Amino acid sequence: NMLDKERLENKRISKTEAIQSVATQRLENENIRIGPSDYVPWLDDTKVAFIRLEASGFGGSPIDMDVKLNVQDSPNSAAVIVDAIRCCRVALDRNISGALDVPSSFLMKSPPAQLGDMEAFAAYKEFIS
Repeated sequence: NMLDKERLENKRISKTEAIQSVATQRLENENIRIGPSDYVPWLDDTKVAFIRLEASGFGGSPIDMDVKLNVQDSPNSAAVIVDAIRCCRVALDRNISGALDVPSSFLMKSPPAQLGDMEAFAAYKEFIS
């Protein structure tokens, strides 16, 4: 997937919208860059993220933060998929069909209906209970 330029662009859009949806104020396109660069063979199943945040402190003084995050990708993805499958089972048991907006809003990066994180989590817990 990471060698296909069209797939990379779709992933960039999806990841950017996931971040924009939880921001208190939508960032201008030139002030946000989210998404994969390309496939790096020696990383195997490891994802590396470099995160840079720029802000203003007291009196407008600049604050910069750089973070590096390493994760093994498959276990992280697997947990979300298992939860999504469980929600599908709940929906089947309740004779619910079609898109599952509530679970999607909590589990997916680009759901049909985006909710804020806390609202999505509360709705998700209510759906599964």
